[in-house]
Amino acid sequence: MNIPDLLKCLTSSSCFITQLSSAIVIAMFLFLAASGLSLIFGVLGIGNFAHGSFYMVGAYLTYTVVSKFECFWLALILAPIGVGLLGLIVERLLIRRIYGEPHLYQFLLTFGLLLVLDDIVRLIYGFTFKSIETPKIFMQRPLFFLGSPIPLYYIFVFIMGTLVALGLWFILSKTKTGKTINAAASDPEILETLGVDVRLIYSLVFAMGAMLAGFGGFLSSPILSATPGLGSSIIIESFIVMVIGGVGSVGGTLIASILIGLSRSFGIIGFPDFELGFVFFLVMVVLIARPWGIFGRPLQ
Repeated sequence: MNIPDLLKCLTSSSCFITQLSSAIVIAMFLFLAASGLSLIFGVLGIGNFAHGSFYMVGAYLTYTVVSKFECFWLALILAPIGVGLLGLIVERLLIRRIYGEPHLYQFLLTFGLLLVLDDIVRLIYGFTFKSIETPKIFMQRPLFFLGSPIPLYYIFVFIMGTLVALGLWFILSKTKTGKTINAAASDPEILETLGVDVRLIYSLVFAMGAMLAGFGGFLSSPILSATPGLGSSIIIESFIVMVIGGVGSVGGTLIASILIGLSRSFGIIGFPDFELGFVFFLVMVVLIARPWGIFGRPLQ
């Protein structure tokens, strides 16, 4: 334990702002991955363990586009769309076959898919880390807050994550499409009797969830290196976020991501050997007090 170091950091504006900005960036990456997972689970009822692979593929596609075309902004378009198309193919060929099946079958299929995608990535890119440089536009003088520098790319990540959160909330809460998605989650049989193609809704939701993960992989590329196994690590934390925040809740997913980001960023200073322990402790508390999550709804 390094409690004196933690207290020193909390009372130092420079250290506090640095760790806080790191926590927010971690939270945005987690939110993008976990929001897609929560959306898929809430609507389709599929615990998709391969969802982390979509995040990984997004990072690798970003590396590929930037390496070949030397354009970070082109990757902003191609990486999420590419992952969304991959998600659509996976849903049509594999996931569609296990709707309504026991969760064990879902686990076996999606976990197996995660392993397969990891091996495909190793076959194409090898075992070495792949990373890209931060775009030059973000390498200029950082923004100073209370005398502490905040990298411009961190601000970009925060803005992008916030826009995605607001966009998701607006789509799901204020649009006809969102109401249709919510209806597909609560009572797909009645929706079908009204002439709505529920399978099409499922395909679009799965592709949307994959795109969110791919966008998270894109944003993380200049900070976190793409590596085989990246999907396995992000999916664990994504499930934790979903449990804490509540299935299908955009606000709950965002707040849970921030809590985990703060726990990891400051916990590594005060409790470097117990950093993840705080995260799992938080999960246990939520499961005991509110098993459906902070902003989730209990099953009727």
